Amino acid sequence: MANSLFSLEGRLALVTGSGQGIGFALARGLAEHGASVVLNGRDAARIDSAVEKLRNAGFKAHASVFDVTDFQAVNEDIARIEAEIGAIDVLINNAGIQFRAPLEDFPEEQWERLFKTNVSGAFHAAKAVARHMIPRRKGKIINVGSVQSELARPNIAPYTATKGAIRNLTRGMCADWAKHGLQINAIAPGYFRTEMNQALVDNPEFSAWLEKRTPAGRWGNVDELIGAAVFLASDASSFVNGHTLYVDGGMTASV
Repeated sequence: MANSLFSLEGRLALVTGSGQGIGFALARGLAEHGASVVLNGRDAARIDSAVEKLRNAGFKAHASVFDVTDFQAVNEDIARIEAEIGAIDVLINNAGIQFRAPLEDFPEEQWERLFKTNVSGAFHAAKAVARHMIPRRKGKIINVGSVQSELARPNIAPYTATKGAIRNLTRGMCADWAKHGLQINAIAPGYFRTEMNQALVDNPEFSAWLEKRTPAGRWGNVDELIGAAVFLASDASSFVNGHTLYVDGGMTASV
């Protein structure tokens, strides 16, 4: 019984933005717990390479190349997955971008790009998947937020705004879709060693600040997000809804 609570055997999971970094780690983690996974991104070569890695490791993996900001493409490809691969049981909305600049000089086009990708992209994918999940009266949607869903830092105010929106969009999805048997929650990572954060990892001053600011005293490793994702994707979280789970080494708990 205990093991079955966290089993993902027989389930199909779509992970957006999963060609590398956190998205790929989450897809691999779900696969390790029995799920078939569909990897998504805009770069076909990168997605094909990621799928090949998982298949070579003995996992069931498929590719789905579309841009989450294109609602028509999202609808069409999710319909194709449902028809050709299987019913989507789990969606992880991981696709996201970052851009850093002082707020008073922040380019308007980058503001629009951040919201289009980080917020509208999650909305598009969740809406398209939910329309299939609702008639089945079951499904798991996991949005990827950030410690910036709760906190702010200089030069990333627009990114912070998008991740705050993800936290409340998660609550809104719960308010609308829980009655249909869906569980919608969010994972909010702290600072993890990823390709997106490489410049910060390589900055000794920033790394020293981070280690002092985080109670755990270090950067996170992407594999440390897998447990949270498996919990929220599995039956173990059947009565958890509208929740944001911070995986941040204690950063949001301490001043």
